[in-house]
Amino acid sequence: MRISQKTFDGRIASVRRRMARVPVDLVVLGPGAHLQWLQGLHPHADERPFLFCLTQDDIAVLVPALEKDSLATQTDLPFFAWKDADGPQGSFAGLITHLKAAAVRHVALDETMRADFAGLVHDHLPHAAFQFTASTVGAERMRKDPEEYQCLKRSALIADCAMQETWSAMRPGLSEQEVAERVRSSFAQHGAQPLFHIIGTGPNGAFPHHQTGGDLLKEGDAIVMDIGGIIDGYPSDITRMAVIGEAPDEYHEIHSIVEAAVEAALGVARPGIPARQIDRAARQVIVDAGYGDFFLHRTGHGLGIEIHEPPDISGGSETILDEGMVFSIEPGIYLPNQFGLRLEEIVMLRADGLEILSDLPRDARIIDG
Repeated sequence: MRISQKTFDGRIASVRRRMARVPVDLVVLGPGAHLQWLQGLHPHADERPFLFCLTQDDIAVLVPALEKDSLATQTDLPFFAWKDADGPQGSFAGLITHLKAAAVRHVALDETMRADFAGLVHDHLPHAAFQFTASTVGAERMRKDPEEYQCLKRSALIADCAMQETWSAMRPGLSEQEVAERVRSSFAQHGAQPLFHIIGTGPNGAFPHHQTGGDLLKEGDAIVMDIGGIIDGYPSDITRMAVIGEAPDEYHEIHSIVEAAVEAALGVARPGIPARQIDRAARQVIVDAGYGDFFLHRTGHGLGIEIHEPPDISGGSETILDEGMVFSIEPGIYLPNQFGLRLEEIVMLRADGLEILSDLPRDARIIDG
């Protein structure tokens, strides 16, 4: 599924409404996720300044001349092209004049753009007050529309397949990398691009961001499997557990604690609450069970065009959750030199609660030893 032009037009309108409320007079984006979300554009990102500029009444784009013709096949937005021999200053001055933006007071800058791109905007608008786009584009991106939901749901179901197909191929003696290759192959077979994989067997699972390597799967290992792929511009992210033969000591107790933490977080997640309450609910279960020191990270993160984006689901998050937000719930317990255990769901908030995007149970998959 592709995002429709009608949806992109609606996003421009929604950002403009938010600009009026904040208030912001001018939004300036560089190449990256904000621009992809707002207009579906993927300009080449290098040292040449590319700036998408949005006011209440108009749009204009500063573009390197060598990219103009290619981009013209994707959009009919007004371009202010500049050549390498001339530099961007003159063309950007012309863009500012075109937008009647020389006297703007409040500018929202893409926080991910290159510092020298931001410097160009500062040079031409020296009297403006600057803020980041969290107040405008970022705030709108957190609330997923129906087309985004369809993309994210499709991506999640492909990840379910990748997990199940990888389990079917696992056996003692395979390396973490060989398991990861099966993950990558499965995503590709379903039309998705492999995005990441954490395969942590035995003690390696106690490192939340373990670098998948050459260690071999063996009898008694608990294996953290955190995988994701991307299709139609939207990623998946899921963590499940596998066990080779007989589970290690304490495994079943730890699994039940982490499962209870997931359920506690799912139970409180609803529109209108601070995101930190989700973290608090999951963390309290683990603390009460005596493993608080072994829960080493926040409970979750937003997911959309980017694998990690707002809202932040941590103990310090001030974000008030809203209908349409999509984020992970992924508590874990990590026992050094023994094993790690993490269970992860991606959820979408609805008016009356939440929807889990995966259809895969959170039980550990037992692999014959």
